[in-house]
Amino acid sequence: MGRNRVAVIGTGQTKYVAKRTDVTMAGMVREAIDRALADAHLTMDDIDAIAIGKAPDLFEGSMMPELSMAASIGAVGKPLIRVHTAGSVGASTAVVGASMVSSGVHRRVLAVSWEKQSESNAMWALSIPVPFTMPVGAGAGGFFAPHVRSYINNSGAPDNIGAIVAAKDRRNGAKNPLAHLHQPDITVESVMASQMLWDPIRFDETCPSSDGACAVILGDEKTADDAIADGRKVAWVLATAMRTEPLSYSHRNVVSPQAGRDASTALWKDAGITNPLEEIDAAEIYVPFSWFEPMWLENLGFMPQYEGWKLTQAGETEIGGKLPVNASGGVLSSNPIGASGMIRCAEAAIQVMGKGGDHQVPDVRKAFGHAYGGGSQYFSMWVLGADKP
Repeated sequence: MGRNRVAVIGTGQTKYVAKRTDVTMAGMVREAIDRALADAHLTMDDIDAIAIGKAPDLFEGSMMPELSMAASIGAVGKPLIRVHTAGSVGASTAVVGASMVSSGVHRRVLAVSWEKQSESNAMWALSIPVPFTMPVGAGAGGFFAPHVRSYINNSGAPDNIGAIVAAKDRRNGAKNPLAHLHQPDITVESVMASQMLWDPIRFDETCPSSDGACAVILGDEKTADDAIADGRKVAWVLATAMRTEPLSYSHRNVVSPQAGRDASTALWKDAGITNPLEEIDAAEIYVPFSWFEPMWLENLGFMPQYEGWKLTQAGETEIGGKLPVNASGGVLSSNPIGASGMIRCAEAAIQVMGKGGDHQVPDVRKAFGHAYGGGSQYFSMWVLGADKP
């Protein structure tokens, strides 16, 4: 991370919906920025630099929109950097923003990410042939379904584990006024009865396509101390980690990628955490298809190999359980792809700062935010704490 302490001072999000026809891409992003500034009690004049992130440009059909949006997002006359790590880009952007402060180069950094999927077609964008790679032809679900099937076969997990995750996250999402999908009456049985899209992934076990933006403001120790002195809470960045691996190589473990295991191992070490299941109070994990909850619980070191589903089955990932996962509703309830990873990081901060409202987990002292991208090859994550490290 660097030598200097850094904290999340404020967060801002839009309401996530299928189509934002009422606003331009720039206007949508500015909504999140203005809300983050208000939450942080700062103005754009207080921001030293800006880090932005979004998913591949084909997802919106607008090439390098940050160039035309520079004025709208307040970047004129300030350093601006764009981050790109596919679906994990939101979390990567938050991590890069944190490093810009911890390095001592900047005091206050705005990190913002977004997606306006309604203006293009992510399924099409994910299905075009790539040189030296077989075309998927079925979007992300078609790519990841075999990974899920492999996990089920190897772990012996019951067929309804994915439905348990989906019902839990959608019920949580119904408590979050910003979530795209509000389905408070969803049940495991109704999920199991939904249409099979990519065996074994059903319709209700799949993330939506959303428009929306998310922003976080990161400040140095003095900025954080000033906020605390003013009676406001901050979320201290205890550790961050990013790791990458190739999309395809011989004997690659696509169910539990090495990059994810390496990143989480480094994260826990840097944060001084020896038992994440016992020490993390709330987790926001990138779960676009419900079966990825137990898969990532193992990959990230919360559970032993092939036992992640047991934590889910026991109800321990519910609010009130040993490790509440995706109290916000997660990616299964809102999925503006470029922003989805940052939402995980922002929601972790919200939990630490006690601003979760109806989806607040009680007594959160340490929270975890996570995202993955590409073909499960890019991983970005951080641990936030209520206490200054």
